[in-house]
Amino acid sequence: MKIQIKLDPAYPEPTVWILTEQITDEVTALLQQIEAPQNSPLVGYTSRNHAVLIEPEQLIRLYGAQQKVYAKTPQGEFTLRHRLYELEQQLNSKQFVRISHSEIVNLRYIQRLDLSIAGTIGIHLKNGDTAYVSRRYLSKIKAILRL
Repeated sequence: MKIQIKLDPAYPEPTVWILTEQITDEVTALLQQIEAPQNSPLVGYTSRNHAVLIEPEQLIRLYGAQQKVYAKTPQGEFTLRHRLYELEQQLNSKQFVRISHSEIVNLRYIQRLDLSIAGTIGIHLKNGDTAYVSRRYLSKIKAILRL
């Protein structure tokens, strides 16, 4: 792949042109990367209702419990005012993966996987938490992790 950058005052906003003979996997991956939403900080709330900005890279896991959505970070646990499906759409799909109806994990915080004979997967995270992949998401996780 060749990359060229041309500075032109006629284009105040960056414009991307892809010149190719055919659409390949490389071109498709490039398009997905360009079109992917940028990870903007999330607003989390402490138990005292203080708002805290959380960078997506700090997120270890996001989960729903007791009618609320929580974010676990190295700095602690925060309540979010988003639904999990909204967070799933907002976060980078190459870094964050949904493992069950009520949980999303950051792939960079996975320490090890326990693959059982029954086909389930236990995910041990670097902070000591353990999460389990539900059957519904099992094939998706296996594909992402190339298991």
